[in-house]
Amino acid sequence: MGPTQAEDHDTAGPRLVGGPASPRARPDDATRTARPPWDEDASAVDRDVAGAVGRVLDHVLADRVDRARDLDPLFGDDVAGRVAHFTRAGGKRTRSRFLWWTLRACGGEGAAPVAAALRIGAALELLQTCALVHDDVMDGSVLRRARPAVHVDVAAQYADAAPAGRAERLGGGTAVLTGDLALAWADDLLAEVPLDGGTARTVRRLWSDMRTEMVAGQYLDLHGQATGSRSLPRALRTARLKSALYSVERPIALGAALAGADDGTTAALCAAGRCVGTAFQLRDDLGDVFGDPRYTGKPAGGDVREGKPTCLVALAHARAAAAGDRRALDVLERSLGHEALTGEGLEEVREVLVGTGARAAVEAMIDRLVAQGLRHVDGALLDPHGGERLRLLLASAAGEGPPRDTHPRGARPEPARAAGGREAGR
Repeated sequence: MGPTQAEDHDTAGPRLVGGPASPRARPDDATRTARPPWDEDASAVDRDVAGAVGRVLDHVLADRVDRARDLDPLFGDDVAGRVAHFTRAGGKRTRSRFLWWTLRACGGEGAAPVAAALRIGAALELLQTCALVHDDVMDGSVLRRARPAVHVDVAAQYADAAPAGRAERLGGGTAVLTGDLALAWADDLLAEVPLDGGTARTVRRLWSDMRTEMVAGQYLDLHGQATGSRSLPRALRTARLKSALYSVERPIALGAALAGADDGTTAALCAAGRCVGTAFQLRDDLGDVFGDPRYTGKPAGGDVREGKPTCLVALAHARAAAAGDRRALDVLERSLGHEALTGEGLEEVREVLVGTGARAAVEAMIDRLVAQGLRHVDGALLDPHGGERLRLLLASAAGEGPPRDTHPRGARPEPARAAGGREAGR
């Protein structure tokens, strides 16, 4: 779960979903006519995109958790409460910021597109919760955002109430359900957004494609781990599916659709998103091996210990094979997928990644991809203010500069690091 707990707020506004009447009074029951949190002026959101999306999440999640507790208090606390806590308490709101600044770059500013962007931005954050919680179960990760992963946290909670094996199974199963519930709430939130016919069809198709691409990328990642794949083309394809589309290109496409952007502008911005999104994942690969755990929130070398088929490893393997470097190949062979790899062993892998030139090659790829992506942006006719903010966000996403939006409430801003962070891939 996240490093800090955002405070709950009394929320007001129209009920978002149907369901049985609650035996307890809720704030929204008494104040249905109050202004909903997505009813904001575009210029106000510009000053704090993450905060605006956070207010929508506070409103939506308070309602969802309340209803879950009405079904069963234990379920409400152990599962629904964890969805809310994880979603509100951490993350950089990267995907919702891409959506927002694309909307603004394409001239979107009216009440309807602003409200839609904030609500779909909140849905993206819930989708990210699903992805990360499930990812930690599949990878066996013990930490997320410098705190115990959900499955580890649940197992620890029930360590005294159940035998160790059962507590661990409960933790894994609860994390799966937590991710499932986050996905269900994300879909619900998207379905509730009022959209015109043509925009609705485009947005729903993009949402459908994005969810499928996210799952496909994760499967290719798992398949590569199991089979020991060292194919660079397959690693690049996995990066594009797992991160470029889901993290950058699809949120950009959603923002363009909400703004009613023309086909040429949409194509240019999506091309930029695909380039920068791939760089985003490559930076994440570097961050796993070379990053500082104080900033990444996870121990270094997780991808190496799990044997993930990253572009960084594929390049090192190919270069070592081409050079006949048996020592480098031996280090990679005995280290990749070795869960008990020591710090000294990880340092050997780092030496191979540097010595073969793989690290420098990946950094050069990142530079080329970012430059190419920014050229796509510069070739589009955009609103000057929104276009510049989108350009800055695209550059910062791959570690080229500090993010220019206010950070989420309750979380400290994370400086851009040359080695990247560990939120990029999922």
